[in-house]
Amino acid sequence: MKKSLPIIIRQLLARLVFGGVSPPRRRRQQLASRWLTGYGIEIGALHNPLTVSAKSKVTYVDRMDVEGLRRHYPELSKESLIPVDIIDDGEFLTKFSDESQDFIVANHFLEHCENPIGAVAAWLRVLRSGGIAYVAVPDKRFTFDYARPATIWQHVLRDWRKGFLWSREEHYREWAKLVENTPPREINARVQKLTNIGYSIHFHVWTSQTLQEFFHRCKTELSLPFTICEFVRNDREIIVVLKKVEEPYV
Repeated sequence: MKKSLPIIIRQLLARLVFGGVSPPRRRRQQLASRWLTGYGIEIGALHNPLTVSAKSKVTYVDRMDVEGLRRHYPELSKESLIPVDIIDDGEFLTKFSDESQDFIVANHFLEHCENPIGAVAAWLRVLRSGGIAYVAVPDKRFTFDYARPATIWQHVLRDWRKGFLWSREEHYREWAKLVENTPPREINARVQKLTNIGYSIHFHVWTSQTLQEFFHRCKTELSLPFTICEFVRNDREIIVVLKKVEEPYV
């Protein structure tokens, strides 16, 4: 009973102060209202799309239609999924023209990317000058990824320069061992199954500090054209707001 009391108190406070909206969700909405306007896309919204103001028009993008997503994520069978407007891989956005969007929302998506630097570069390609990338990333210390080592810069840099196939099996193996707690004798079979279905695990994980380093080095070492407008701790996640600027990048 004692353990549940703080949760009950937080829920009651959320109803009283935020009209039933939890403080983390409220912070998301506040930042969205501050930064998002015009026409944009949200990648991988699933059952938790970002609430935006009436000034914003959102196109929902995912790599599968709703039926495919339900098959891929049976754990979401009881959730209501947002309809998918355009089927495309949010890591590449090949169906979107350069400088065609005012904003891109990618909440809890970057950790699913096998080439995170390439994903950020793709988002910047699609954004107009002054456009906003609104990105929320879980802090691995407060999720089921807590036992995994934080992804280091050298790893994602290799993914960016040489491709990510070299590390896929390693990621699946780490996931099976440290997240799913698969028995050692079953790990090989589990890795093979995850590979066969292309299951979208958290390929990379960060803490607040290592995520800040990731974006800093994307900007300073690779000259990706953005400035960081917000870097906000939001309960178990970090919200990062990037603005595209007119600078060359590689």
